[in-house]
Amino acid sequence: MTAGPARPAISLKLRLSLGAALLGAATILTAGILYLGLTEVAERLDTALASEKRMARYATASTQAATFLVVASEAVQAGLPSDIRADRISPVVGQLQDTFALLHTDVEDAVLAARALGIDEQSRYGTQSLGVARMEATLNQTVRGLSADTQDTARLRGYIDSFAASFDPLLGQAINTERLFRSEILSGIDALRAQLAWMALAIALAAGLSVAAFYFGLIRPQFYRLDAVRSAADQIGRGDFSGVLPVSRLDEIGQLSQQTNRMAAALSARQAEVEAEWAQLNETIATRTRELEEANARLEKTDENRRHFFADVSHELRTPLTVILMEAQIGKQALPEAAEAFATIETRAERLNRKIDDLLRLARSETGQLAIECTPVALDTLVDAVTREVRAELDNAGMTLDLAPCPDTLVSADPNWLRQVLVGLVRNAIRHARSGAQLHLGPVTAEGRTGIALTDNGPGIPEPLQEHVFERFSQGPGASSAQGFGVGLALSRWVIEAQGGEIRLQSPLPRAEALGSNPGLRVTVLLPPAQAA
Repeated sequence: MTAGPARPAISLKLRLSLGAALLGAATILTAGILYLGLTEVAERLDTALASEKRMARYATASTQAATFLVVASEAVQAGLPSDIRADRISPVVGQLQDTFALLHTDVEDAVLAARALGIDEQSRYGTQSLGVARMEATLNQTVRGLSADTQDTARLRGYIDSFAASFDPLLGQAINTERLFRSEILSGIDALRAQLAWMALAIALAAGLSVAAFYFGLIRPQFYRLDAVRSAADQIGRGDFSGVLPVSRLDEIGQLSQQTNRMAAALSARQAEVEAEWAQLNETIATRTRELEEANARLEKTDENRRHFFADVSHELRTPLTVILMEAQIGKQALPEAAEAFATIETRAERLNRKIDDLLRLARSETGQLAIECTPVALDTLVDAVTREVRAELDNAGMTLDLAPCPDTLVSADPNWLRQVLVGLVRNAIRHARSGAQLHLGPVTAEGRTGIALTDNGPGIPEPLQEHVFERFSQGPGASSAQGFGVGLALSRWVIEAQGGEIRLQSPLPRAEALGSNPGLRVTVLLPPAQAA
């Protein structure tokens, strides 16, 4: 699929903003119309309630007027003096006057409320005020007539009949007018409610059409375009960079489509480069693999030759050593006066025999065939053997070895390997701490394990370098470090840890534990205790 020429387009953000603004404006307009309608309904309801309130006051005035007629008729019929008649009708008159005052206030409020409706509406409410004034005037005229200083019953009765004949029509007219007002108000409310219903229906229809137009005209097409971008991204994620997105508009989604197309093209080119490099790498790996296989074959052959060489050397050396040991033993028995010399020869031959064993063990360890046979080993016996083996080297170096008494303690270890480790530690001390001239070898106990600690009076090892001395071919500082191959401590840690033990370094030593003024070094070998039989 090829992409056609893209045409400029209004920003998608701008179009969405305009659509949202139009919907928002429509919502605000709808809310405003509803607010105005509800306000109008509320005002009309208030007007209807005010009319109901006035009708209730007219009903109260009617009741009070009837009470006035009854009280006045009784007073006239009883022939009471004028002052007593005035006192008798005064409470009822006061109530009527209060009701008229409230009616005047209600009508004035209605006239003010009708000001926005025009002069005609104000005039209609004003006529109610005139009706109330006439009823009030009729009442006042009747009260003055009844208060006159006369006992003429016919005359007084005429005042009462005149009040009844004038008041009732005025009150009925006022009530009928209020009923007409209320009916008109309720009819107006019904008409307004119908108008609001139609307006709400029209607004709902317009809102639905607007939302539909907004969705189908703007939103839905963008969904299709976004789905195309998502499908292209999935295709790219699967490693297929062949698809091209159509770019019909240069809005945000169009720009995203362009970027996706450029990314797919770049990834396709990079994929071709990676495949070429991968093929070259596979070829290189195959070549190096063949070379490594050939080198491994040569190394296996060399290792086999080395093992054969050590076996042959061991055999060739052990045969004359056996003869030497036998001749030394015969010489001690045959020539007592030379027994000491023959004993020295025998001791040296045995030591050389152990050297051959150590050499063979070392050779096997370098091939990963480290054979360790842990048995109960007495520390005091082991220390004696180590001391005898290194005594001559200590004497030649001018160094003294201080031995602490060893308890009759058994540890679990391979005696030959453990002896070789301790001898190697003493020789390291001779090489690196000869200037201190002092060594101390004694037992230690820590964390439920027992072992041997060798302390020297040498320059020590800086703390940052202490862990590195256990690495293969790593040598300590100083001129004497050039001696040896640097595998002693690495092999020692391997051997001790293979026996379930631990080897530790401490340098510099606390002044109370140092052998002299130098920093010194203490190497501690800890081993698990031997299991009881």
